[in-house]
Order: sequence, then C-alpha cells, then structure tokens
Amino acid sequence: MINKIINTSFIVIFLIALTLYAQEEDKPNILWITSEDNNVTWVGAYNNPHVHTPFIDQLSSEGFRYTEAYANAPVCAPSRSTWITGLYAISMGTHHMRSRNVIPHNQILYYPDILKAHGYYVSNANKTDYNIGGREDKDCWDNPNNLEWHVLKNKQPFFQVVNFYESHESRIQGSVDDIIYDPSQTKLKSYHPDLPIIRRNYAKYHDALTRMDARVGDILKGLKDAGLDQNTIVIYTSDHGGVLPRSKRYLYNSGLHCPLVIRIPETFQEYWPASTPGSTVDRLVSFIDMPKTWLALTGAEIPNTLQGRIFLGNQQEEEADYHFAFRGRMDERIDNARAVHNKRYLYIRNYVPYAPLVQHLEYQWKIKAQVAWEEHVKKGLASPIQARPFMPKVWTEELYDMKLDPDCVHNLIEDAQYQNIIQELRVALRNWQLDIFDAGLLPESEMINLADKNKITIFEMVRNPRLYPLIDLLNMVDLALEKKKENRSTFYKSLSDPHIGIRYWSAIGLLLINDYSQSSFLVKDDSDEIRAIGAWMMVQNNQSQKGIYILNEMLHQYSYASLSILNILDWINEPTKPSWLNIKTLNYEAGKDLDKIRNYILKKWSDR
Repeated sequence: MINKIINTSFIVIFLIALTLYAQEEDKPNILWITSEDNNVTWVGAYNNPHVHTPFIDQLSSEGFRYTEAYANAPVCAPSRSTWITGLYAISMGTHHMRSRNVIPHNQILYYPDILKAHGYYVSNANKTDYNIGGREDKDCWDNPNNLEWHVLKNKQPFFQVVNFYESHESRIQGSVDDIIYDPSQTKLKSYHPDLPIIRRNYAKYHDALTRMDARVGDILKGLKDAGLDQNTIVIYTSDHGGVLPRSKRYLYNSGLHCPLVIRIPETFQEYWPASTPGSTVDRLVSFIDMPKTWLALTGAEIPNTLQGRIFLGNQQEEEADYHFAFRGRMDERIDNARAVHNKRYLYIRNYVPYAPLVQHLEYQWKIKAQVAWEEHVKKGLASPIQARPFMPKVWTEELYDMKLDPDCVHNLIEDAQYQNIIQELRVALRNWQLDIFDAGLLPESEMINLADKNKITIFEMVRNPRLYPLIDLLNMVDLALEKKKENRSTFYKSLSDPHIGIRYWSAIGLLLINDYSQSSFLVKDDSDEIRAIGAWMMVQNNQSQKGIYILNEMLHQYSYASLSILNILDWINEPTKPSWLNIKTLNYEAGKDLDKIRNYILKKWSDR
C-alpha cells in the first residue's frame, strides 16, 4: 500500500513537472539586438545599394522587415528611458539628455521586472543609459553585464538584450584616414556640401556599420550553435536615427526612422505578421510600442500604465494613425520641439524658434564633417539648403512630405494645399500632449524646481492640474508661437499670473513679436528663467549694457538658470567684449555642460 502511494505521488509530481516544463516551452525566448545611432538608410535591406550589411540583410530575408518603425526621441538616453518603462520620457520628465530625474518607481515598473515575475531570466549585454534617477539602471536585470550562452541555455525562457557600440556617433569622430570604403560611392544628404572630407566621413561610417553587422552575425551564430535558434524570437533595431550631422538629435527622418527586423521561428508561427518570412510589414510602429509588445509575446501581465500598442502576436491592437516624437535639451544646448507624423507627412512644432537648428555642441563637433560643413557655410559657399540649419529656425512649424522629400528640406507649412493635413496633425499633437501629460512646457530648471518644491516627482506633478495647468499652458504656448501682435494685451496681463509657466510663455510671446516694452518688469520676476528673458529683451532694445550686466550678475551668482543664460549669450549677435570676458572667472566643473558652452563662447568671441 505504501509503495502504491509513493508511486502515485511520484506520478503526480512528474505530471506537474511535465506540465510546468511544457508551459515554459510554450514561452518564446527573446533576443533583442540593438545598434546605436543608425537610421534605416544605413542597412542594406532598406534599399541602400551602397551599404554592406549581409548578416542583417540575411536576418531580414528569414524574418520580417518593418518599413515604418520610428524612435520617439532622436538621442539615446531619452529613447532608452522610453524603452525601459513603456512610457514616453516626456510624460515622466526624463526627456532632457543626461538629466536622471526621479520617477515614482512604486508606480512605474521596468519591463524586465515584469518579465522576471513571469518566470523569465533577463539579461543585458550591456547598455542601460535610462536617464532615470532613484534606481540603479542595472538593478532590473538578472545579468546586466554580458552574454553567456551556456547560462541562457539553462535559464529558459530568457529575454536577452545585446547592444552594439560599433555604429555609435563616436565611431565617426576624429581622423578620417585609413578608411576602407570608397568615398566616391557614398550618397550624400542634400543638406551636406559635397566635400572630400565629408565623403570620407560617410565612408568611415560605412566601415563602422560593416563592423557592427559582423557582430550581429557573430550573435546569430552563437544562438544557433547553442541550439537556441528554433525557440528564440530575434529582434534587431537601432536605438534611434543618426549619425552624420543633422540626423541624431533632430526630429527628421534621419533622426527617427529606424530599421526593425524580427525573425520568428516556425515554433511560434502564430505570431508571424505576414504569411511568409522575407515579407515587409508597413504597420506604423513606434518605439513606445515595443515594451508592451515584448510582454505580450511572452504572455506576461501588462500594466495599464504602458502607453504603447501591441503590434505583433496574437494580442495585436489597432494600428496607430500617428507617431509622436520629442526633443529636449541636448547636453549643453537648449532646444524644445515636438513631432507627429503619419506614413507620409511630418509636422514639427518648434518651441525655441529663435535658436538655430544646428547649434555648436562640443561632442558633435568632434566629427570632421560637422566642422567642414560649418566652415563651408561661414565662407559663403553653401547653398541655401546647406546654410539654413545654421540660422535661427524662424519657423515655429514645419511640414515635410517624407516620401517625396526624405531629407526634409522643403518646408510646406505655408503652402495652401497642405492646410488640411497641417490642421489634422496640429490637433493630433495637442490631443497626444494632453493624453500623455507633456512635461516639457516649462524650462527644465523650473520643471525641476516646481516638483522639488512640492516634494513630488515630475511624473506626479504634471498630473496635478493645480501645479501644472496643462490646458492653460498649451493655450498660452499656442498664443506665443502665433507671433501675432494682437495677442500682446493678453501677454501683458499674463505677466502677473501666479503660475511660472504662464508668465514664461507670455514673456516668450512678447519676445517673438519684438515687443520689449516689459523688459524692466520681467527682470524683477521671481523666476531666473524669466529674468533672463527680460535681460535679453534689453539687449535687443538698445539697452545692451544693462541687459548684459544683469545676465553676467546672474551667472556670477550661479543662478539655476545659468545654462539658459549662456545659451542666450551665444544667441545674442554682438555683445560688448568686456562683459563677455567676465565669464572666464566662472568656476564650473570641467567637462560639464556649463563649462562646455562657456568655453565655446569665449573661443567664439576671441576669434573675432
């Protein structure tokens, strides 16, 4: 009798174990390969005959190539912040480069946390850069450092990220000697002058992409050699666009449009997005969709906080009509813009139209092509299309036909035949900003100050209408960007509003219509950001000495708005030289944003 009970118990335990094993077998492994900084034009499978990427091309022939996949931010940290949370970085206040603002981690899980709870082993080799404070980036991974096939084989199901630096912007910096690729076979963007050094820089990146592709080949071979290729979904994409000048960091095709290739073994054929491998898929896919989709493929529970749509598998959601993107501060340079597009038309809204599109950025100027392009413009040799990016934007709005004008150089915003699509995209953008709680309608320093003052995260602050009246802010932004003199009375009245954001955008509205009459009032505001705008107005209104004095005084008091002030000093055309030289004495941490732009300004004006 005892033996019978023992045997029966053994059978029950065996059946339970077998069931659990079968359930684990039903879950796909996922291998997510990411490369840095390359848009679709740098992958051969995307119809560029000059590119040599045979391994990614082969993966495309075995899988599915998505033709309409786009990053939400054209630079790494905000893009990866969006990836790890499944929330737009600009919905959390993590949209400025290298900011690391805190989010409520008790409310927002990282997708690896959810996968771990679902029984997955999660590993990352080895890029994080999530731009989020309050938690160590590597904390969410079982293995945050490297790829170990023998471990993965015994830790199924697994989710493995492999990131390649070979295509990063740093790989095209420095010398353009000792290149392999033929510079004459490069296809230049229309905004780049056809100069030998620029062609060589293109060729240097071709070499970098070939090296990156070889790494992809190594990973795919390793997967097969480990016997894991038949139960592993392989995903390849870049983390955003790039990388030649006016691509990475910019809200155009070149900065947002990314390769996305997904290979799904026959074991999981029910997940195929088309009937046969090798097919293209024209569904509009946004990076915000990816965390939610990866969770859906694994069968994990999906939090209702995620802001994307499932684009693959048996839980697919309806395709979005639009893709949304954003740009905030990039290192030492202040900018602020939003983008929305369908599969053809791209609409951009510029919140800093008084600044040039291409501003001097220390890191970007390590690229020989960038330096050569700027010098070509300064010599007066550039065409209007080549020179335009170095001038103040002028336009608060831009519209491009991405199919007919993939370089996005012909702004259609004033063309009467496009007014319906412009209005449609304006409405879509505003609705999105309301829906996701756009946190980028305050200067960065004031956004942080307001959250700190109320002892809450930016994520929580922007969802509190008392602290962050989003509709009122958007209305005031719209008035300011209209550049209409008939709005001046509204601006005058709103300069006394209790909310910093309303006052700030009223000041910007006056700046944009060249009404400097309130500058003496503005320089007395409680906000250093607004005081800086008032001082700038003085400089513009023949009170240069007084305005420069106020700006320098704020800098020497180490104002929290110092980065804005230094950017303003660079935007001012002709400062008085003694005032400029005063910034030499400022004690900034070497190599940081304030130090970078201060040194640039000093060099710029010492050269004149």
